[in-house]
Amino acid sequence: MNNTVVIGDVSITRVQEFAGASLSRPGFLFPDSDPAFWATLDDPDFYDSASGTLRTVLHTWLIRSGGRTILLDTGAGNGKERPYAPVYGHFDNAYLANLAAAGVAPGDVDLVINTHLHVDHVGWNTRLDGRSWVPTFPNATYLMPAPDFDYWNPLKHPRPPGDGNQNVYEDSVAPVHAAGLVQLWSGEHRIDADLVLEAHPGHTPGSSVLRLESGAAGALFVGDILHNPVQIAAPDVNSCWCEDPAMARAARRRLLAEAADRRLVVFPGHFGGHSACTVASSGGVFVVDSWASLARI
Repeated sequence: MNNTVVIGDVSITRVQEFAGASLSRPGFLFPDSDPAFWATLDDPDFYDSASGTLRTVLHTWLIRSGGRTILLDTGAGNGKERPYAPVYGHFDNAYLANLAAAGVAPGDVDLVINTHLHVDHVGWNTRLDGRSWVPTFPNATYLMPAPDFDYWNPLKHPRPPGDGNQNVYEDSVAPVHAAGLVQLWSGEHRIDADLVLEAHPGHTPGSSVLRLESGAAGALFVGDILHNPVQIAAPDVNSCWCEDPAMARAARRRLLAEAADRRLVVFPGHFGGHSACTVASSGGVFVVDSWASLARI
């Protein structure tokens, strides 16, 4: 199964954590979306028309660049207590085995990038060792956006009852910071000659994009700025988790326009099927132009 693509001097491998049915319906996850869109959609990679539920996919982008091994987003993690996001609670997935199958042991990872600090993007930052959460990747630097690090800290901003990010900072962010592995950044952060992190707030205060520019080729790793292809067809559709709706819409339109204009490959955080694509624009309407050569999941 082909899980790797190469862009310029950089290789990108999809490492799967979970792919399967969910209980989420479009009206919940995408309250701005038009029900007519889903009524005509027949695409099992993203939507089960028989049950009317969305498909859930969690994966990490394993990036090899400049001699370093980089993980972009770390899914939900195993064994986490998630009282208000039970779909991500007490996972027992083969993520580390999948990472090993891609040729990477936890100690090999040089850099972990969290595009934002939502529950399903930081889980494997840590693992349970006895009764303590410890860094899964002990030799890595963890790059976290400073605005999210502050925003999700419950001592500064207590989470309201029912918040899906309950416990996430405590078990998946704070232990890594306590171990001295976190590097906070804001605005823009250059990783190497081919990779740079950019702030594109809206989905969260620190929501970020990893830009790849290598030779004549390029890509955008957009995290949850794009959560589902409905947001390509209708960029003003936010997910229910977008913290600042207006800023999220602006970021999505800005990035889609650039991707279409410059033929950049777009790597979202949760796309099923081939998981990455190029987009085209005609008359202000965006469409998927072609899917990446990654095997469907």
